[in-house]
Amino acid sequence: MAERVLVVGSGSFGTAIAVVAARRGAHVTLWARRPELAAELRARRENVTFLQGVKLPENIEPVSEVGNAGQYDWVFSAVPTTYVRDVFSALRWEYPPELPIVSLSKGIEQSSLEFPTQILLNVTRARHALTLSGPSHAEEVARGLPCVLVSAGDDALAPRLATLLSGNSLRVYHSRDLVGVELAGAAKNVVAIAAGMVEGLGLGDNAKAALLARGLAEIARLGAAMGAQARTFYGLSGLGDLYTTCASPYGRNRAFGVRVGKGEKPQAIIDSMEMVAEGFNTAKALKTLADSKGVEMPICEEVCAILYGSADPAEAVTRLMTRALKAE
Repeated sequence: MAERVLVVGSGSFGTAIAVVAARRGAHVTLWARRPELAAELRARRENVTFLQGVKLPENIEPVSEVGNAGQYDWVFSAVPTTYVRDVFSALRWEYPPELPIVSLSKGIEQSSLEFPTQILLNVTRARHALTLSGPSHAEEVARGLPCVLVSAGDDALAPRLATLLSGNSLRVYHSRDLVGVELAGAAKNVVAIAAGMVEGLGLGDNAKAALLARGLAEIARLGAAMGAQARTFYGLSGLGDLYTTCASPYGRNRAFGVRVGKGEKPQAIIDSMEMVAEGFNTAKALKTLADSKGVEMPICEEVCAILYGSADPAEAVTRLMTRALKAE
């Protein structure tokens, strides 16, 4: 019998994962918050707003009501971190505790400093939560270009999840380091904003390369303080995802940073964007988390000063470049 999958969230990556699971033979229900979007997806068999040019297989059913959660074998959360708690609290369902839930979100909730899997476990009362992370732009995943991801959170369910999604163009590894994988996925968006600023300021490839290296060092320091495994940050969810987010033209956080570097106001940019740049909300939470652990993250601090204060990006670069000299 085909696996029955519910994807909550019809943005670009939620749609891409729905397409992947459907191509693997699953029956997929794709939930859209707005009934008119669900109707458009059913009629056009394409997510024109968020994933243009990719046809939805016939075994994807777009809906705006989820119905009985007991009918599914898997639930995927493809909702931006900021909205995970509200969306899943608003879904009127009795969530079966044994129904596994997989987070596709990459962020940290500002109010609680919780990662998406923690929010989902609290809201749904599910007993099994995993995260799926790594270098994976939706546009490439949905078009069948090679992609390798990592899941973390439940050793027993990892082989099932890998079987559900893995094929000729997508491969899923497993990690036991849930904290490290979620931290890496969230924090790389903040570094990507900084990388975009470097581009917007016209500072060159050397500066961007240095930023990525030092940004990864910051993330790994915080990870160590939180009990994460060091190797996580040099794997798919760490270095792999960081590179893709900072280099790809699809990267929303990088593109956001480019506009900031060119002089636009951060909030005005956010208001103009159709899709969410997770790093904008994550930056403040990441700094608060680092402060609570006594971990120094100068790049994150400067990003926060620019996004939430009145700091000038060029002056922020000068402050980073003139910090006290030390061993790497």
